[in-house]
Amino acid sequence: MKKIGILFGMERSFPEAFVNRVNELGGKEFKAEFVSIDKIFQAEPLDYAVIVDRISQDVPFYRAAMKNAAITGTAVINNPFWWSADEKFFNNALAIKIGVPVPKTALIPSYEQPTDTTDASFSNLAFPLDWEAIFEYTGFPAYMKPFDGGGWKEVYKLHDKEDFFDKHSQTKQTVMMLQEEIVFDEYFRCYCIGGKYVRIMQYEPRNPFHLRYQVSTPPSSKALLDTIHDYVIKLNQYLGYDFNTVEFAIRDGVPYAIDFCNPAPDAEVTSVGQENFDWVVEHSAKYAIERAREQADGQDNLTWGEYVKTSASGLPLVASRAGVKAAVKPAVKTEKGVIKKKPTAPKAVTEKAAPAKKAATAKPVAKAVKKAPAKPKK
Repeated sequence: MKKIGILFGMERSFPEAFVNRVNELGGKEFKAEFVSIDKIFQAEPLDYAVIVDRISQDVPFYRAAMKNAAITGTAVINNPFWWSADEKFFNNALAIKIGVPVPKTALIPSYEQPTDTTDASFSNLAFPLDWEAIFEYTGFPAYMKPFDGGGWKEVYKLHDKEDFFDKHSQTKQTVMMLQEEIVFDEYFRCYCIGGKYVRIMQYEPRNPFHLRYQVSTPPSSKALLDTIHDYVIKLNQYLGYDFNTVEFAIRDGVPYAIDFCNPAPDAEVTSVGQENFDWVVEHSAKYAIERAREQADGQDNLTWGEYVKTSASGLPLVASRAGVKAAVKPAVKTEKGVIKKKPTAPKAVTEKAAPAKKAATAKPVAKAVKKAPAKPKK
């Protein structure tokens, strides 16, 4: 009997429901349980065919343990190596390359120098940075957020450059990104399980947290949902995430991917609602069993995205776009609110829908900010 484990932190409703559902579906072949770790020795397995990882992003010990489990044959959901390497600014760059619209975004320096560095560590950084070009690129209002963060931490809405310098001076050593504001008519949050199961949920980020999934107005069109569905599949196939959420802000009928680096997304019943909770429990349990059935001891059982596979092949990223269609499973199981269709590689985004040219490159440091047109407050 193969074991399927779930590694988690403070959450309670999802891990328990997941274990119960796997055990209902698994029969005599598969057994699910909470992962138990009492020691980790190099290159020694944890005796799980599959582990669903919900917490290693916050606990470095767990992340190292998951990498060790992966090298001994466990199928870890999500791939801990890619998860360690990925971040939100890269996500945006990848989205542009594969034709998914995103807000114009620039990488912004940390206000303070990183620990154990000096001015001499930044010989390649211009002083001052070209702030005017950066502000012209994103415009105002704009949002500033950590380039690799999540959970709405350290997110600022900025109204002008003075506001930027003021808020930036509070960010210490965090590398930030400045992002164009998308004034949206509709907003969607989408679960994607296994790169093939999709749940499109209407979402209102301006509501109080407990009311964000309660939207009374129906989606504007089936065509819009079709496009969102295809973008969700495409992004997750390229990134290689087994469990992720993608958020879209709709402006003038165009879905802009706002946030799609959420490999441990909220799945608590009290926040996502019963119907969405039931869907994610069912499909994550089903997918975990699929992966356990395919798992082979002593082999690499991780998911690697199209970006990594294309890079390894030495081909240009654009050359592999057609490969996504072939890589996607033939049927996408969906429920209420989700399009029931076979996934296809999305059509090329028109020039009008695609984001403007690349963001101006910007790099960190307090010194660069201090010499900027407007000095930050001390």
